[in-house]
Amino acid sequence: MLEPREGVPPVIVDVPGLERVIEAFAAGSGPVAVDAERASGYRYGQRAYLIQLRRASAGTALIDPIALPDLSGLDAALEDAEMVLHAANQDLPCLAEVGLVPRRLFDTELAGRLLGYPRVGLGSMVENILGFVLEKGHSAADWSTRPLPEDWLRYAALDVELLVELRDELDARLRAAGKLEWALEEFAAILATPPRAPRPDPWRRTSGIHRVRNRRALAVVREVWETRDRIAQERDLSPGRVLQDAAIVELALNTPKNTAELQALPALRNRGARRHQSAWLRAVSRARALPDRALPEANLPGDGPPPAHRWAERDPEAAKRLTAARAVVAALADEHTMPSENLLQPDFVRRLAWTPPEECTPEAIRSALLTLGARAWQVGLVAKPLAKALQRVECKGDR
Repeated sequence: MLEPREGVPPVIVDVPGLERVIEAFAAGSGPVAVDAERASGYRYGQRAYLIQLRRASAGTALIDPIALPDLSGLDAALEDAEMVLHAANQDLPCLAEVGLVPRRLFDTELAGRLLGYPRVGLGSMVENILGFVLEKGHSAADWSTRPLPEDWLRYAALDVELLVELRDELDARLRAAGKLEWALEEFAAILATPPRAPRPDPWRRTSGIHRVRNRRALAVVREVWETRDRIAQERDLSPGRVLQDAAIVELALNTPKNTAELQALPALRNRGARRHQSAWLRAVSRARALPDRALPEANLPGDGPPPAHRWAERDPEAAKRLTAARAVVAALADEHTMPSENLLQPDFVRRLAWTPPEECTPEAIRSALLTLGARAWQVGLVAKPLAKALQRVECKGDR
């Protein structure tokens, strides 16, 4: 499919245009296909730069959320409608920023996972299920560009062109497989999940930080990362466009004292990195001047089990439980034709194996999994088999 059925609609950039869209979509029928385009890798944050919608009898609308940052009127008009998204978790935060919050959801990617499709990208699923090949190629584009090129708009419109038809076919297949209730539980859980809290010490996710071995060097990573983040936010640029992670690690490992030493570092030789070289040097200097008590700890205390590769040494019995539990989940996932992580989240498996109930009965396992956040359908499938597996390795109570 190279062209939307009604052609590429104009981008809505003003209130009168938005009012016409609201009226048309309120009068439409059935589910509403929704998609959003961000500028990941180009701009700071994950805001939407284009929002696409399609509904029967209303057609397709392309809305510029930069020109129209308040879509609460459209949200109110669609209050009772099911919204269809592909990989909803990616788009729901940026849609919420402009006031679009689904009350009912159908996630076509998640439906594909539950049905066991090996490739669940939108293009692959449309091709495999509906028989259409979508025109693709602009997913990684800088959608903050204005005006947006016509071929980009065509790509964006095509992303919602067949989404409702895909939803209907997946719904039928979920029903036939006895998995529709599972899917509905999953969709409801997505909508009920609160926004993710900010990570503590986000600088610790710097790529390559494992090479940084001491607390003073970690302080350099922290100071440079926070400086980069401030500059990126001020300039509305992706942090990686201001300074790459590899350069942050090089600064931490070498702690240059002057411009010449900084410019000698391979990762600092490009023009973008040098643009703020005085800021990087000041950040390194601040880290060098910190007293020992102000240096970051080598590792943050976690709220869960240690990494699984350390279990055999730290708690051999827990390692045995983890092996047994993983085998059960993998076998059940294979039986029900879905990825193991969709049958039961790996973190839940680890936590259960590390700190099992005092008695590993099905009821105790069920209660523990529900407390962790597993869905009822998941618990119904795994509680008894997990209880048997853990009993076989002599579940010994809280660790």
